[in-house]
Amino acid sequence: MEQRSLAAILFDLDGTLIDSIELILRSYEHTLEAHGKEAVERGRLVTSLGIPLSTHLSEFSADAAEVEAMVITYRAFNHAHHDELVEPYPGVAQALEALTARAVPLAIVTSKGSEMAWRGLRLCGIAEHFDVLVGFDDVDRHKPDPMPVLVGCERLGLEASSCAYVGDSVHDMAAACAAGARAVGAGWGPFDHDDLCAAGAAPLLTDPAQMVELA
Repeated sequence: MEQRSLAAILFDLDGTLIDSIELILRSYEHTLEAHGKEAVERGRLVTSLGIPLSTHLSEFSADAAEVEAMVITYRAFNHAHHDELVEPYPGVAQALEALTARAVPLAIVTSKGSEMAWRGLRLCGIAEHFDVLVGFDDVDRHKPDPMPVLVGCERLGLEASSCAYVGDSVHDMAAACAAGARAVGAGWGPFDHDDLCAAGAAPLLTDPAQMVELA
């Protein structure tokens, strides 16, 4: 895999390292039903994966109080069903182990709150590979804005231009490109491969084992 030398690799979480897509979709479906909203096709829900929860739910209501109530409903369902519906993607743990063995600095940059992000990492047995995690509650601006990626690089003590950001969504690719990091598509997630490439994925990986080739 032809590439420039990388000083570190940053990762999105949901849809990239852990398979929480079913949990996320069910959480949205439960929330919309509980608040009397029309059902939405899963394909539409998928397109907003990777952006903050409140931003996505604002698409279904212009009432800020209702959006906040929907966030509470979503989180309650998501937290209650998290451990039964979340699992690591096959090959992720092995790839992270190989990268750690090579002493490659690794970090998480996610639109999920930090507490739940660490919960998912621990549940999937991969938390030990990360000392740096940038969650929704750590930044004022969110993907596709570059700020989360830039903060992750800053906490690693590195310039974004020397790092790669691996993610499954077009919002991840946009954030990486805007930050000046290398945008790497995780093609095993729910987003269309062509859309990821159009958003800047270079390369597009199709198997988690290929993450080792980045270092």
